[in-house]
Amino acid sequence: MTAQTADPTSDTPPGRQTGGHPQRWLILGVICLAQLTVLLDNTILNVAIPSLTEEMDASTADIQWMINAYSLVQSGLLLTAGNAADRYGRKKMLVAGLALFGIGSLAGSLAQGPQQLIAARAGMGIGGALLMTTTLAVVVQVFDEGERPKAIGVWGAVSSLGFAAGPLIGGSLLEHFWWGSIFLINLPVALLGLAAVVWLVPESKNPTGDRPDLLGALLSTIGMTGVVFAIISGPEHGWTSQRVLLSAFVGVVVLTGFALWERRIPYPMLDMHFFRDRRFVGAVGGGILVAFGMGGSLFLLTQHLQFVLGYDALGAGLRTAPLAVVIVVLNLSGVGARLLTKLGTPATILCGMGLLAVGLALIATLGADGYSGMFLGLVVMGAGIAVSMPAMATAIMSAIPPEKAGVGAGVNGTLTEFGNGLGVAVLGAILNSRFGALLPAAAAGAGSLPAAYTAARTEADRASVADAFASGVQTSQLVGSAAVLAGGVLTAVLLRRAERSQEAGAAA
Repeated sequence: MTAQTADPTSDTPPGRQTGGHPQRWLILGVICLAQLTVLLDNTILNVAIPSLTEEMDASTADIQWMINAYSLVQSGLLLTAGNAADRYGRKKMLVAGLALFGIGSLAGSLAQGPQQLIAARAGMGIGGALLMTTTLAVVVQVFDEGERPKAIGVWGAVSSLGFAAGPLIGGSLLEHFWWGSIFLINLPVALLGLAAVVWLVPESKNPTGDRPDLLGALLSTIGMTGVVFAIISGPEHGWTSQRVLLSAFVGVVVLTGFALWERRIPYPMLDMHFFRDRRFVGAVGGGILVAFGMGGSLFLLTQHLQFVLGYDALGAGLRTAPLAVVIVVLNLSGVGARLLTKLGTPATILCGMGLLAVGLALIATLGADGYSGMFLGLVVMGAGIAVSMPAMATAIMSAIPPEKAGVGAGVNGTLTEFGNGLGVAVLGAILNSRFGALLPAAAAGAGSLPAAYTAARTEADRASVADAFASGVQTSQLVGSAAVLAGGVLTAVLLRRAERSQEAGAAA
């Protein structure tokens, strides 16, 4: 009997055993370190806005592009980055992502003007797209099906930790150093991550070596960029403005062309047949709605905390932190993974999305006048997200062949970005509509809460303005709660039907 040698093009990493890679938990730590670097930068810049405005003489438009260049480039490239990781090697793309992110961070810290910083942020977005897709894909490769839900739960916990810690770390750095320190902090983490990835993470890629789908990559990037740009621009410029409608139209048309192109070529970047799988469709729909509820809710909460309850930006960030803390604690303790094993995917997702809906309703009904009711709602929301998100990520990745893990991770990241943006767009529009309808006569027509306060002539008018805004937030949160609950039921039904179809096919 001859000894078997590892195929360098195989999708199974060298040394992988039936229980997963022997160093899988150490590899997960490395992956989480890389993931944390990206996610910190999603929120860390927000607290530096006053410093950048003053020291760079940046306009409001400059500040918006500094923040949005990163998320716009990252969102547009997620599918393409996932496909590149599957084709050329996930370890290679992980190394490239860390290197690009580190170089972009260094360039950002040295920027002398707004345009240089915007360009650096865009470069960091390219690295971020590579990291967001390869980290989850590597987790899928090195863990077997039994341990994968727990590993994805830990991966998700780090995502929440990055979201919560960004403003806190940024605020602490800015108290002692200049604004460039928020970018320099990424360098030691990126260098440590690079060394650890090269040493520990095994290479894996699609063994079939499909031809690159260059037109598909171009169409997906343009289409996603157009849609995300419309979502980002909507709150500032109005949802019916020419730039938003044109951007959304171009994005939808190009994404439609992308879907048609992917259906007719023999080597698609994203196989449209995945959407015939009820597991995949159910998990994608549920993931969008969870991100919808979380993104839209936090958008409303930060405004309510600052404009109505009077907290500053850092104080508001601290008071939304319990959401992330609960997610981190529950995911690190493996609660979601144990529930998934005991209840199954449909019931676990329904349970999680039900808790998320209850949390949103609690915030709407108990959090209008003070923080205590809001705190309870945030804790329940965190429990719901901790239970549902790992289950949905597992369902998405399980519905996609292992050799396409990068594309699966790209889909997961894309739907999260889309859901967050959709939540801000829809719930923000409901808030504005309700707020405008309840404004007193003295402030009628004001387009924002500060403008309404300026127009208010008496203390009674100002109290009416605050009540109108609180009522708008409450209505929006209740709509979000209903949408998440309905989505949870629909997702559970689709996933259960998919399981029954599989069981019937196996029996036959």
